[in-house]
Amino acid sequence: MSIIDTDSARAWRIQLAHLRQELQSPVNALLGYAEILHEEASRNGRLDILPDMNRILGAARDLAGKVDRLMDGDRAKSPPGSAATTQEQDLRHELRTPLNAIKGYGEMLREDAASFSSDSLRADFDRLLAAATDLLLRLDRIVRFSVDVEETSLAPDQTGAVMVSDLMRSLGPVRQYAATETGSILVVDDIEANRDLLSRRLTRDGHRVSSVAGGQQALQALANDEFDLVLLDLMMPDINGLDVLVRMKADERLRRIPVIMITALAETESAVRCIEAGAEDYLPKPFDPILLRARINACLHKKRWRDREQKYLRRIEEETAKFERLLLTILPRQVIGRLNHGEAMIADRFEGVSVLFADLVGFTEHSSRVTPAAMVEYLNRLFSEFDALARELGVEKIKTIGDAYMAVAGLPDPNPDAIAAIAKMALGMIDRLGRVNSHFGWPLQIRIGIHSGPVVAGIIGAHRFIYDVWGDTVNVASRLEAYSLPNRIHVSRDIARHLVGRFALEPRGSIDVKGKGKLETFFLSRI
Repeated sequence: MSIIDTDSARAWRIQLAHLRQELQSPVNALLGYAEILHEEASRNGRLDILPDMNRILGAARDLAGKVDRLMDGDRAKSPPGSAATTQEQDLRHELRTPLNAIKGYGEMLREDAASFSSDSLRADFDRLLAAATDLLLRLDRIVRFSVDVEETSLAPDQTGAVMVSDLMRSLGPVRQYAATETGSILVVDDIEANRDLLSRRLTRDGHRVSSVAGGQQALQALANDEFDLVLLDLMMPDINGLDVLVRMKADERLRRIPVIMITALAETESAVRCIEAGAEDYLPKPFDPILLRARINACLHKKRWRDREQKYLRRIEEETAKFERLLLTILPRQVIGRLNHGEAMIADRFEGVSVLFADLVGFTEHSSRVTPAAMVEYLNRLFSEFDALARELGVEKIKTIGDAYMAVAGLPDPNPDAIAAIAKMALGMIDRLGRVNSHFGWPLQIRIGIHSGPVVAGIIGAHRFIYDVWGDTVNVASRLEAYSLPNRIHVSRDIARHLVGRFALEPRGSIDVKGKGKLETFFLSRI
């Protein structure tokens, strides 16, 4: 062993000896107060607080034993290099754990001090808590092996004192926070006393509390139940708190649950890592109950607003989907997409579009003999059948006008087989009319006209806009429908030329179309 190694080991043992010496007196004083309180509670017959007094006394004895054993075993050996910081963290965590139990149970009992009949009992509780607080401050100051003693000494600073005084005056007295928000809270800590303390305090505040002893159990509980907040210990034997936090934030269902880290490690680096990983807050043990309650209130309040925001977002999405479904009844999907991207004027020219017009024969006469409700029910059923057929064939319904129906194929998406699609649409309309007539007992027939060619399509109107088509092709198709016969499909020569061999075509003769002259036409049927 080198001289440097020997000096390092010696310095380490001196530091531990100094630590034990500095801690033994306040720890023994704390143990003394705990024993006095236990004896006084027993003497006064306070059986209701004896279980907690037993916990306080047990924790005080455990703390005293840990301090007495500081020089025992491997700890007295000098840690290698950078391990000093790890030793410091482990030792601080080990000593703060029983101290946390003492402060926690002591504060809960002191809050109930109004029911104490003995003034001395109340006074001794005050002394116990003051000793615990003093020991906590002393512990954080002394257990700092990686920092030179001179760096931790604080010289009196009159300016700083004035600043603190001004700040305290501005802040005013600390309010005793009530639990304004309540919820379902999961407490995760491997130490039973810590779980018990937190659970009892939170239950007092009206929360629904579940507690588990480790990271794996926490993940299982989160998978099975719904929680509004997680109080998560950082140092645990199976899965540490930081890993649990990272897994929660990677899970879509769990990532919005706020997490408060509660740990005996009062380290800035640990706090920063947890906050960066998504923790809502970070509190060192022993925790201040007023501060803890305020942080819980804030977290639950924010979660309520986040949940409400998510609920509103879902409603907006549902309403948006409902609105788009409604738009799809009057506009093609592609046109809706263009509107959503901000296009104000939509007007396009399409080539090779097949246009169909259909009109019910005898509807006006028959409808005058039935009720308005019966008439609307019939049209709704019939046109719904036509709409379903159009969706099946990739045909775009344009509009209905009274008892007339207009549809096109080949827009807004080009369709090389648009003429065949519109022919199938026409034949299917006659079939479905027959089924609807059988259901209602009506005797109606239908005339259909089809033509193909270029059209202009776009949106017109501002208040009740519609998607419509215009052009010579539309006019010819309308005239073909007017010159058709009941339950016949009247098509132009252009349509017939494309359907030869696929459908039966019967010459109709020529019709006179305004602006077009004589047109040779045909009746279309199935082969």
